[in-house]
Amino acid sequence: SQQRYQRNVELEQQLKEALEKVKHLEEQSDVDEVTRRKLHNQIQELKGNIRVYARVRPYLPSETDDEMQNLLNVDHMLFPPENDKRDLKLVSPQNERYANPEYHFQFDRCFPPSSKQEEIFEEISQLVQSALDGYKVCIFAYGQTGSGKTFTMQGSDSNTITKDSMIDENFNDTRGMIPRSVEKIFEVASLLKSTRGWEFKVQASFLEIYNNQLRDLLLSSNASENPPQLDIIHDASSKMTRVQNLSYVDVEDVDSINKLLNRAAKNRSVAATNCNEQSSRSHSVFQLHIHGYNPSTQQSTVGELNLIDLAGSERLRESQSEGQRLKETQSINSSLSTLGKVISHLGKRSRSRKKVHIPFRDSKLTYLLQYALGGDAKTLMFVNISPNLQHFHESLCSLRFAAKVNNTQIG
Repeated sequence: SQQRYQRNVELEQQLKEALEKVKHLEEQSDVDEVTRRKLHNQIQELKGNIRVYARVRPYLPSETDDEMQNLLNVDHMLFPPENDKRDLKLVSPQNERYANPEYHFQFDRCFPPSSKQEEIFEEISQLVQSALDGYKVCIFAYGQTGSGKTFTMQGSDSNTITKDSMIDENFNDTRGMIPRSVEKIFEVASLLKSTRGWEFKVQASFLEIYNNQLRDLLLSSNASENPPQLDIIHDASSKMTRVQNLSYVDVEDVDSINKLLNRAAKNRSVAATNCNEQSSRSHSVFQLHIHGYNPSTQQSTVGELNLIDLAGSERLRESQSEGQRLKETQSINSSLSTLGKVISHLGKRSRSRKKVHIPFRDSKLTYLLQYALGGDAKTLMFVNISPNLQHFHESLCSLRFAAKVNNTQIG
């Protein structure tokens, strides 16, 4: 009996030591998680709170026909060696007058037409994760009509992921940045829940801005016939924005998001122009609103992921728009110009101690994203350009716009 008593004392002591060790490891784990988030944010800030990636879209099936070969002379577009993926040169057409024989641009990354969606998303995946850590993230797709913005953000309409396709080495997964970002968010959220005890609530919204007016893309077909007015409401104390009467849908997995994306795709305004027969005539803004809470540490986070497919930039002369199409083009170009001004003024405010007016209210797009631009928010812009020689001038204009954005430092 004395031996049994002594054995119980030893076991109780071992249990006490084990519990203390577990508590220490849990506390260390919490410290490690805070450290990870800080280091992750520092890495993102070192890369720049605003960065620009240039992407030359893949060739379309119609562009590989014999009669199109003279338009696909890639000599006018020079890509850097494999060890330097930041440079892109445009060589001016010989039969047209340009101020310079060639134009050199440098961005945070340049992707040639052969780049796959997976490769491109790998470059932004860590930025997407910042939304789970409580930051506001904006990812834009900018470029002329037909330059591949919607393909970059949403992917191919015909692309369907199945169990068989996932194991097929020859399968070309063309899902865009939106579905891949959603997949990443839920993947990391699940990991943080199982390893760190975090709980996340995710809400999705999807709207378009057409002629500077907001339209809910998640309304049912019946409700869309007489939609309610959408009003942007800012909360200055929390730096949060909500849109009154907009659909905010609780989502728990990738499948629920895919259903929303399919509904939104059917509702988006599309019309024909000379630049592109299926030209998107509106800015689409997909948002994930992410609330995180850790019961063991009492920590909470509020993050936001904004994925914006901008309407195509067009010169009025090139688009040959008339009537309603003309009004649309003017509205699109005005809002894109305002976006450039807002980013530029945010850069001036970061460099100056003086108060600088930021023209957020000049367009619904920038007003909606007022708290998601500047400060410690993260912004990335894809400038999408066509590989066609006939689009040389439009590509040059897009790259010049992106270069101004890339030269801006925010935060």
